Amino acid sequence: MTILDGKKVSNDIKNEIKAEVDKMKANDEKVPHLAAVIVGNDGASLTYVGSKVRACERVGFESTMVRLSNTTSEVELLDKIDELNNNDDIDGFIIQLPLPPQINTQKVLMAVDPNKDVDGFHPMNFGKMSLDMSTFIPATPFGILELLDRYEVETKGKHTVVIGRSHIVGRPMSILMGRKGFPGNSTVTLTHSHTKNITQITSQADIIISALGIPNFLKAEMVKDDAVIIDVGITRVPDDSEKGYYITGDVDFENVSKKSSFITPVPGGVGPMTIAMLLKNTLIARERHRNGN
Repeated sequence: MTILDGKKVSNDIKNEIKAEVDKMKANDEKVPHLAAVIVGNDGASLTYVGSKVRACERVGFESTMVRLSNTTSEVELLDKIDELNNNDDIDGFIIQLPLPPQINTQKVLMAVDPNKDVDGFHPMNFGKMSLDMSTFIPATPFGILELLDRYEVETKGKHTVVIGRSHIVGRPMSILMGRKGFPGNSTVTLTHSHTKNITQITSQADIIISALGIPNFLKAEMVKDDAVIIDVGITRVPDDSEKGYYITGDVDFENVSKKSSFITPVPGGVGPMTIAMLLKNTLIARERHRNGN
């Protein structure tokens, strides 16, 4: 059994990006600039955006955090997005989700310039991804592909089962794993909360990508020997510790790891890869802008 160490790989990617940025600085070129917009005071969102800002500092990016109050109107947020769209100094930006109930999330994501949509959520970028065109791939799926690539996990001709159909992870992963190329060329089954006989399906899978958000959902009896397990789930479970919770994923790691050939831990697996690939998308955006695209 091999641990797919997202923490190590993400550090490798950040070092590679920093080397590229150092070259830009040496040539007196503009370095990539990532902005993040956060509306409200959600603790998890603030922590996550803060980690993105620190990651930018590490690789030498410029970064801007735009903090708006929880009472911000949809019009005010759209005005801020328009401002960022037209700011030539900003290469890419993200809108931290979730948004307050008075704001239509879909309308907001549609307003982001696709050329600055480093989250890869805009329908134009999603459509290009579906057609195997060059575009921004959502950061978490991008990170999973990178893990599979760097650990040389065989995907060609394999049966991949994706658990969960979110627009952020499940649905794009089902498309990407079936695309021509590597990682890809697998036969994909997309499952979700209404799928019947899910154990029968997962027990036939060579690769399982679980993005359901239910702690320890995937049990050892649901997995065949030597399966590849990608655990995207991350849930805070209350306990009596000083923090008051512990982090766990969708997979019963202790038991499933005994049967798997490759597996991601939680934490330290897919999570660190998400931020690394957001930086990668921002670097790509900077290159495109420099080339006039």
